[in-house]
Amino acid sequence: MILRPADAKKFRRCGARPGRLSKDPGVAADPLEDEAGEDGGEVIALTLPPEAAGERLDKALAGRVPTLSRGRIQALLTQGAIRRDGAVLTGAASKAAPGDYEIRLPAPAPAQPQPQALPLSILYEDDHLIVVDKAAGMAVHPAAGTPDGTLVNALLHHCGASLSGIGGVARPGIVHRIDKDTSGVVVCAKDDAAHQGLSALFAAHDIDRLYIALTRGAPNPRQGRLQTQIGRSTSDRKKMAVLKTGGREAITHYRTEALFGPAERPLAARVACRLETGRTHQIRVHMAALGAPCLGDPVYGSGAPAAPVREAIARAGLARQALHAAVLGFVHPVSGEGLRFESPLPPDMAALADELSAL
Repeated sequence: MILRPADAKKFRRCGARPGRLSKDPGVAADPLEDEAGEDGGEVIALTLPPEAAGERLDKALAGRVPTLSRGRIQALLTQGAIRRDGAVLTGAASKAAPGDYEIRLPAPAPAQPQPQALPLSILYEDDHLIVVDKAAGMAVHPAAGTPDGTLVNALLHHCGASLSGIGGVARPGIVHRIDKDTSGVVVCAKDDAAHQGLSALFAAHDIDRLYIALTRGAPNPRQGRLQTQIGRSTSDRKKMAVLKTGGREAITHYRTEALFGPAERPLAARVACRLETGRTHQIRVHMAALGAPCLGDPVYGSGAPAAPVREAIARAGLARQALHAAVLGFVHPVSGEGLRFESPLPPDMAALADELSAL
């Protein structure tokens, strides 16, 4: 980890395939059949033999249908998609019983995102690109667990077929991302020329990106340039972490703009973070590494804030990490015009800042 004082000038899917489980000595001959369900999905039929009695249901089924994981079996049970002798089963932890089972897989969802009439706050739009002020809670593009309701779905409705295809079928027009629960300014490409130009700007770090974070406590030191390697955590693959080796270089310039609570031991702070690189969860990871995680961050929060801050969060109604992409500036990749967009703090963060000011 390299930490240096800031330079003020620089601060700137599951479909199971038919498989002949008759090879499994624990299963009766020819137990597995595939049919089409009423909704176009697939139906897997199998028979659990007497020796399966007493196993956990999800484990017994997953062990006899190699194409379905225990997690997938558990989800299907929750959806009422598994039956024994015609009766719907719901308890994954219940004991398996011998009998004839049906596993009804839903029809595969379309691979291509569909247009959805979702509200968009548009800051700028021309024939080449569109800049939006994304609300917290909206994912940028479809992914596991977020099949729709995303910025891509909204843009497909608003822009029609005019989004750049370079991002792929699932991510048309997407040049960069911010987290689902981070609010703020995002630029998307409407044609391939803009996509290529914007991608080049991001790759060269020639984009002005300023975020505002409300943190637990204050970073120490109060301002600086944090340079680390960020990659997937070795202890929790769902998280990113600062790594000693491996990962990708991540550089954040930060400056504490306000302290809340006692000056000698602040309870919270407002921190401006300017990205030199753009790694997954970069600011959230870096603020946590500085001992000042974003307030409300469910992943990197690592400990509860002081009681007055918890009360302020409750009064403000903050239900996500307090991080907002406030500024995005770049040179238009087609026209060459210099563009800069600003977004004020959204209501939940503005209310929290006001509450913290009274500490």
